[in-house]
Amino acid sequence: MTDTASPDDRIAETPFGKRRVKPRACIVESKHHVRSLLSETLEEQGFIPHGCATLDDLDASLRSDFPDLIVVSFSINGLPITDVLNLLAARTSAAMVLLIGPLDAPAVRAARELGEKLALEFLPMLPTPFSDKDLHERIAGLVPADPPAPPVDVAEALGAGWLELWYQPKIDARSLALGGAEALIRMRHPSWGIVPPAYFIPDKGDPHFRSLSHFVIGRVFQDWRYLVAKSGSIHMSINLPLAFFTDANAVDDLRLQFPAHPAFDGLTVEVDSSEVVKNLPLAIEAAQRLRFHNIGFSLDDVGTEWPTLAALNEFPFAEIKLDRQFVDGSSSARLKRSVCRRIVDLAKRHGVKTVAEGVETRDDFLAMHGIGVDFIQGFLFGKPMTTRKFARNSRRPPAFVPVA
Repeated sequence: MTDTASPDDRIAETPFGKRRVKPRACIVESKHHVRSLLSETLEEQGFIPHGCATLDDLDASLRSDFPDLIVVSFSINGLPITDVLNLLAARTSAAMVLLIGPLDAPAVRAARELGEKLALEFLPMLPTPFSDKDLHERIAGLVPADPPAPPVDVAEALGAGWLELWYQPKIDARSLALGGAEALIRMRHPSWGIVPPAYFIPDKGDPHFRSLSHFVIGRVFQDWRYLVAKSGSIHMSINLPLAFFTDANAVDDLRLQFPAHPAFDGLTVEVDSSEVVKNLPLAIEAAQRLRFHNIGFSLDDVGTEWPTLAALNEFPFAEIKLDRQFVDGSSSARLKRSVCRRIVDLAKRHGVKTVAEGVETRDDFLAMHGIGVDFIQGFLFGKPMTTRKFARNSRRPPAFVPVA
């Protein structure tokens, strides 16, 4: 699946460091695991987070980082809340303060009263436990509506080590168990925070695209080793351009990087179907070579291309992913369901698996389940997440969506 985001809101005249686009958050919490969880959650909400484990850390942050948000987490034997609030007042911080803790705890009410006396600005308190939606409702006003298009190229990002992979779960449509994960590239810029790929991935013909592909291949196997140690084996999918396979050594280079681990079960390579139909001979040749090494060739974003694919005599592909534009709203659009059903019928005729992309509602899930899709991918079951968060979530029981 290719991430989509519109880069229309460009600020080309604004160099890095001159204007802050992403807000900064300072997390005041002495416990490392709590800071890490809050940091990941705030990062996904559009912040550049920074943890403060001590009062000295907080003082340094207030003097240099000038955070927009101060998150104060109440925990037993944590930092003294009175010292934290007095330090915020002493540094005349203009940041908004978000208190997180048990709603009825006396310490929380006392902190709120002291903060008001010190003329600090508070967001509505966030009681524990909380959901991502609860947090978003309180901090949404601090986050820009759309990310900008940062003037940074892939070569700079690769050299600086700003790129990483996030993972979105693929869910078995029948058992609702985790059936795999798709690797999606992200940039973690020091000033702009997490940047989606639509703002930095080069055009297919750009010479940096091959370097980006090699980064993805190397990192996905590195992340797989981490995941298998933390939560068990998981089948990975990566996105590559079809042009990657014009190199005669591409398949061997890919195979030679396989982890030497008994749990490794191969790889799926997703290629945009619009590229495939433009160069079917190359795609068929690549798919035939890949499957001898337990690498499946997945046709990504299949929609209007299905008649061309249906006419093929040879079909060495392992998977078809239904384009989100036909999946989204399919529960109430008969034409969309009809296209999806034809694609599923095509896949079944050739004995390959299908994945419905962009499933965000229960009704669309039921529509895809009804036409016989094998796997589901979309926000209904999980957004793209960091490797560590994916490892934690994959240990949990599967989400349940009733099918009757």
